[in-house]
Amino acid sequence: MFKNILIPTDGSVVSRKAIKAGIKLAQALGAKVTGYYGMPTMLPSVFGDGDLPDKAIADKLDRLARTTGEKYLEEIAKAATAAGVVYSGLVTKPPSTHEGIIDAAKKKRCDAIFIASRGRSELKKLLLGSVTQKVLSHAKVPVIVYR
Repeated sequence: MFKNILIPTDGSVVSRKAIKAGIKLAQALGAKVTGYYGMPTMLPSVFGDGDLPDKAIADKLDRLARTTGEKYLEEIAKAATAAGVVYSGLVTKPPSTHEGIIDAAKKKRCDAIFIASRGRSELKKLLLGSVTQKVLSHAKVPVIVYR
């Protein structure tokens, strides 16, 4: 059925639960797993009245975000290895999280995305947006939502 399942993570508790379930699915199907972490993009408005951050500070924040992402992906790698599932990982700095997930699935030739849902209320989804909802709306491959 599926040969390569993308499992994005943000390090949250619900994301960690989805990792375990996604790896179990991959193991049952004989599929491999691709872990993904999208580094957050800092907008100039985060730094006050639109001033751009000092390049050294921006570079340090990027290094810290990459290190964090690699730490989260290491959790997926360990779980995949323990389950006998082939694993690869990818960290990028996308314009938005949902675009990063969809682009990672294309780049790594994943034929499914296994993603966690935070279970926000409909009102919060409308106000805050939902990465999972955006992935569901825009992905060209099947999306499996773990709750």
